[in-house]
Amino acid sequence: MMFNRLRQALVIVSITVISACASGPQATLYDQLGGKQGIEQITARFIAQLADSPEVSSYFQATNLERFYEMFGAHLCAVADGPCTYTGDTMERTHDGMNITETHFNMTVDLLIEAMNQEAIPHRVQNKLLARLAPLRSQVIKR
Repeated sequence: MMFNRLRQALVIVSITVISACASGPQATLYDQLGGKQGIEQITARFIAQLADSPEVSSYFQATNLERFYEMFGAHLCAVADGPCTYTGDTMERTHDGMNITETHFNMTVDLLIEAMNQEAIPHRVQNKLLARLAPLRSQVIKR
């Protein structure tokens, strides 16, 4: 009888401890991306890859890269529920006149994925970010 009560008490304590662990605050996508430092590193890698890509670099020749770095990072931060406010232009206005094709858009997304891979961002986290960016696709592709 005493053994059964002890066992029941241990089960109750175990369940309480496990449920307390599971009910902790959920990390935001911003946190999962590595916070400010993670987003800065993803952004830097992404921009370097854009510059090195013969297929898409021509779209960014007239771009102020410092401003692009700042605005792209702020945009990712805001989209990921971070403490940033994106103050740049709309995606439509930013990409107006660039005539980005679907092929080049997809190549650019691949470069972002590669930047996240290089920063060891888990695929499930990458997918969350890409799902939040996907609705902007129609504002970027113009032909």
